[in-house]
Amino acid sequence: MGVAGLPYVGVVERRARVAVRHRLAVGARAGRPEEVADALVALHGTDPATVHLAVGARLAEAAGTVAETGRALYGERTLVRMHGMRHTVFVFPTELTAVVHASTGLAVAARERASLVKDMAKAGAPDAAWLKEVEESTLAVLGRRGEATAAELAGEEPRLREQFAYAAGKSYEGVHTVSTRLLRVLGLEGKVVRGRPLGSWTSSQFRWALAPEHPELDIAEAQAALLRRWLTACGPATEADLKWWTGWRVTEVRRALAAIGAQEVRLDEGTGYVVEGDVEPVAGPVEPWAALLPALDPTAMARQHRDWFLAPELRPALFDRSGNVGPTVWWDGRVVGGWAQRADGEIVWRVLEEKGVGRDALTAIEGEVERLRQWVGATRITPRFRTPLERELAVG
Repeated sequence: MGVAGLPYVGVVERRARVAVRHRLAVGARAGRPEEVADALVALHGTDPATVHLAVGARLAEAAGTVAETGRALYGERTLVRMHGMRHTVFVFPTELTAVVHASTGLAVAARERASLVKDMAKAGAPDAAWLKEVEESTLAVLGRRGEATAAELAGEEPRLREQFAYAAGKSYEGVHTVSTRLLRVLGLEGKVVRGRPLGSWTSSQFRWALAPEHPELDIAEAQAALLRRWLTACGPATEADLKWWTGWRVTEVRRALAAIGAQEVRLDEGTGYVVEGDVEPVAGPVEPWAALLPALDPTAMARQHRDWFLAPELRPALFDRSGNVGPTVWWDGRVVGGWAQRADGEIVWRVLEEKGVGRDALTAIEGEVERLRQWVGATRITPRFRTPLERELAVG
């Protein structure tokens, strides 16, 4: 139960913080996608639809979600899609790119480049000096074009089409193209980012663009800055939560906690942390709220420990085998069910936990269903990582 004498932050307060700080309560909704990204620190970008759906659920006027999110990502570039924590693609506020790159990307990038050079050497492909030439040429092409697909880049730099065998003799052997592996490395190194999709806002095929220029930061300072930002938005959290979200070693988490002077609090699952002084309750009463959040939504995925907002018995229906959450229905700070879209566009949902879900809750959820239906329109959404309940609902 934690150390006696520490300030206690209970379930009711934690749910109130999510309602307000994650822009989910009606009165806390945002006006622009940038405000949503700032509130959540990072939007999961592995599934492109998640970015728009997570933003739309939190905007006061959801009707302009696609256009406004596109403006932020591709017009004004106030948001950037790039690799971040745990090798995962996220959308971050542009001012965070340097912090994310230094705090989570450098070590991963070094390993990925070394792995690429090693795999190419094993296959008898050209050496690291050749790869460096191709890299510099590719970046120069992007500088001239602004944005380009991998195929368009290879049209001007044919060496990107070179192929090499991977894991020969293994069950997972295959053939890799230089462009695929090199662009991933350049993304991890903070040199390129994903640009406009080739199709609609649900497309996973992206153009590439040069990354915004940013200063090189000290790793420890960047980790402290990122942890402070995340705890402000998502605290309280346990050490295990922080290690899981960042992908850092436990020693790095502890160093960052000490650097920002994080304050210990008592949670139901043990000792947690908040930024210094963040122990007072959320100001004012928070009205009950409903939300339809997408697969991989940051609120559901931000922590390792989720019992305070998600009953353990609901997990088998709402998560896939790799631990990815599917579309969820929320009522007043907790997950109560899931939703899906059928082939004809109908949005269907099911309550899995009926305790506390009365008529007012059902009416509010129906309102969110209609709100989502209106702004999604004719677009069809199929999560990249499908879960048991989503599959069942989608087929009727």
